[in-house]
Amino acid sequence: MVLLRQLLGDVLRRLRLRQGRTLREVSAAARVSLGYLSEVERGQKEASSELLASICKALGVPLSHVLREVADQLALAELQQEPVMAGAPPEHERLEEGLDRESISADQIPSTPEEITGEFRADMVAA
Repeated sequence: MVLLRQLLGDVLRRLRLRQGRTLREVSAAARVSLGYLSEVERGQKEASSELLASICKALGVPLSHVLREVADQLALAELQQEPVMAGAPPEHERLEEGLDRESISADQIPSTPEEITGEFRADMVAA
């Protein structure tokens, strides 16, 4: 199971490392303890919205950008996992009954947020 706090921590760590900044620098700028920021980045602590806003401000990145990246990562993770439906028969029983599910090839999965939003915009214009 993919945990939101782990995805969020991964995104925050990636952004910090891209900037070449240390945990100490970002924690001081965000006014959060170094240990707590480390735990957030490792997905061990749930960060409040206020703390996330402070970390994003320290990184110079809009919170919406971070949340968008997390949402994209979560969507990809969900596509890679077997859907679980309460009360549904196991996969082998569904296949035996001829209820074969539609498969998605890797080249059908958007690789960037722009591809995803572009598809949504095209759908909205067509509607």
